[in-house]
Amino acid sequence: MYDTPDAAEAAFYHAFQSVDLEAMMQVWLQDDEVVCIHPMGPRLEGYAAVRSSWAQILAGGGDGLRFELSNVVRHDSQDLAVHFVFENISVGPSPAQRSVVSATNVYRLTDAGWLMSCHHGSPGRVGSMQIDAPSGPMH
Repeated sequence: MYDTPDAAEAAFYHAFQSVDLEAMMQVWLQDDEVVCIHPMGPRLEGYAAVRSSWAQILAGGGDGLRFELSNVVRHDSQDLAVHFVFENISVGPSPAQRSVVSATNVYRLTDAGWLMSCHHGSPGRVGSMQIDAPSGPMH
């Protein structure tokens, strides 16, 4: 259905803005191993749990909900794509009032095209930080 990871990502955010559950779930891989973590939420595993969470979120409406992605970092290979994005979310007539979510979106190439297998959103702020790695072993 989606020829590229970018097309799947565009469809994901379009479905979110349009408050369209069916369009949202067309983006997701129908698999028990999909994972979704909404900001401040638990880890949801499996297509049914992910669908249920999106049904609850989208049932709340979203009049004027808009997403603008920034600071996009893509790691794409032949059959797996990982996108790190900042979701700059605004609602209503004033785009100046917005919240930021730091999100990781993972897409897999299937026989049906590129589909989302993971979405992880955390409260965030635009920008990036580099921290020097410690010299000792890490976990």
